[in-house]
Amino acid sequence: MARARGTDGSLLDSLPWTLFALAFSLAPHVLFLPWWITVAFFACGLWRFVIERRRRPIPSTWFRALLAMLCFLGVLATYSTISGVGPGSALLAIMAALKLLETRKRRDQFVLLFISIFLVMSSLLREQYLWSLPYLVVAVFLIMTAWLRISSPTGEKARRSFSTGGRLVMYAAPLAVAMWIFFPRIATPFWSVPMDTGTAKSGISDTMSPGDISSLSMSDAVAFRVTFKGDIPEPRNRYWRGIVLTNFNGRTWTSTDPYATRAHEQVVYEANPVEYSITLEPTRQIWVFALDMPASWTLQRTFMGPQQQLARSVPIDQRTKYDAVSYIDFRTEVDLPRQARNFYTSVPESSNRRTQELARSMRAEARSDVAFIDAALKMFNEEEFYYTLEPPALGSNPVDRFLFDSRQGFCEHYASAFAVLMRAAGIPARIVLGYQGGEVNPMGGHMIVRQSDAHAWTEVWLEGIGWRRVDPTAAVAPERIEVGRSGSMFDGVAADWGFSAPSLWVYQLQMYWDAMNAKWNEWILGYGPENQDKFMEWLGMDNPDWRKMMLTMIGIVIGIVLLISLALSLRYRPPKRDRAAMLYGKFVKKAGIVPATGETATVYASRVGDESAISPANVAEITNSYLEARYGLPNQASLERLEAAVSRL
Repeated sequence: MARARGTDGSLLDSLPWTLFALAFSLAPHVLFLPWWITVAFFACGLWRFVIERRRRPIPSTWFRALLAMLCFLGVLATYSTISGVGPGSALLAIMAALKLLETRKRRDQFVLLFISIFLVMSSLLREQYLWSLPYLVVAVFLIMTAWLRISSPTGEKARRSFSTGGRLVMYAAPLAVAMWIFFPRIATPFWSVPMDTGTAKSGISDTMSPGDISSLSMSDAVAFRVTFKGDIPEPRNRYWRGIVLTNFNGRTWTSTDPYATRAHEQVVYEANPVEYSITLEPTRQIWVFALDMPASWTLQRTFMGPQQQLARSVPIDQRTKYDAVSYIDFRTEVDLPRQARNFYTSVPESSNRRTQELARSMRAEARSDVAFIDAALKMFNEEEFYYTLEPPALGSNPVDRFLFDSRQGFCEHYASAFAVLMRAAGIPARIVLGYQGGEVNPMGGHMIVRQSDAHAWTEVWLEGIGWRRVDPTAAVAPERIEVGRSGSMFDGVAADWGFSAPSLWVYQLQMYWDAMNAKWNEWILGYGPENQDKFMEWLGMDNPDWRKMMLTMIGIVIGIVLLISLALSLRYRPPKRDRAAMLYGKFVKKAGIVPATGETATVYASRVGDESAISPANVAEITNSYLEARYGLPNQASLERLEAAVSRL
């Protein structure tokens, strides 16, 4: 016998709750999912609701199987894989949508709510933001309420389901907190890989091609946060060293392999050290950032490359915290082998010939390398060069077109042009990519370095001095270096560069939010073994280990469960039996006649008067006194009459 495909409308009351729970669970994924998955999800939800409302048949098995195959292939084509946070979330979302099209009974809705829980949990695999906790609580509450609505009898008000769902979440909260505090932590914080949206924004890359980008989108995303253990360096000294670019093909600068050799140039550190802690956001790259020049660091599997760039043996795919010590005043080795000198002065002869001719001409007029460097900086400062985030595209020979035609660009243009000028004049030069500046958050006491603080500068090698930092951007836009991006925004200077300044109260609100995020990262997401041990010692636990914490957690969980059980037993204990009912029970026992189910006291009295030895007068007196004491207005006299009448039997 063929299975019926039609619907009878029995799910019409509970289906909207299931759809809402699914939609709320999908909400954090929408920004990361392909648009067609979101559209398909809501289309399937609307389709299923219309089917239930109009009593239409659900799609056939073959049609659903075809849709499932097409959606699977769509996810595979979009991500080129089905493993990972992004593809897994997309596959889970689209399969939940298709599951709606085969939902016939209430038990199928329970499966959908299970999928909702997995969707909520999978959102935490991307990132645990500050709003993740309230979202998690609300999502669990809504899913629990939808669950109760599916199980509730017809006619029950939604308020009762909301109340019950809220109580269940409240009962579970102390258990979750106890397990989170006392469960032994792993060495790696519960931070996960963020999703790559593919949007081109300011930030750090391991290549640099000035002239290919005609408009730079400034991202306010946090690159890392810094907490200094002493005085904060001046803005002009906040150079956060990252990648060193050494190879130039006439258009693009690239870096040498950091794993090729671990031998690095000798560095002599001078003056006082600067101690600080960095919380680095995930980058999926191997580069580690530190104040120029780093001397020591605590991040494991991190080494210093041949050009003093810090690199890690594995990509940084989780939020990472490490301590570092740097020296603002330093010197590198003053001797440069001939082979290295040739490497750092190489420029393709067939590219940017006008720039090379200009460099040789200026060097011939200068009496020394230092004088030539000063002349190049003076050219950027005094001639009509402009700092802007929206320069024109340069095409081929970008350095020539920049120096002689457009004269508009941001830090990459100036660093590249300056380095080519130096190399063409026989002065070893290289480019450093990192960050410059950072703004101090007065609410949190830490410094925020954003992706929009990404910067490029040049290092030149001078005889008897070694490698020396030269930032040509400072010659064109000194405000960018002296006061930083945030300071420039509010004094109006950066408006000509392309920066947009928010209102002051919005800026202060952003600082409050960032301070809260920093504390969330430190206290909640950073609750690792070290912080857990400190907290256990603060609680009075000597030499905490996993056995002690597990036993403590089990004991606390048992105690909480007992308290919840006691509260539930008190809440749902049977009502106390009143005195009138107890006295009437004695009368029934003495009469020796069992009342029939649903029999009223008046009907029972007539049977007792006919079948027992008790006089009808006594039966009538007891019955009237009982009805008055039990169901009438509170009256102590009627209760006393009932007690006296029963006692006389």
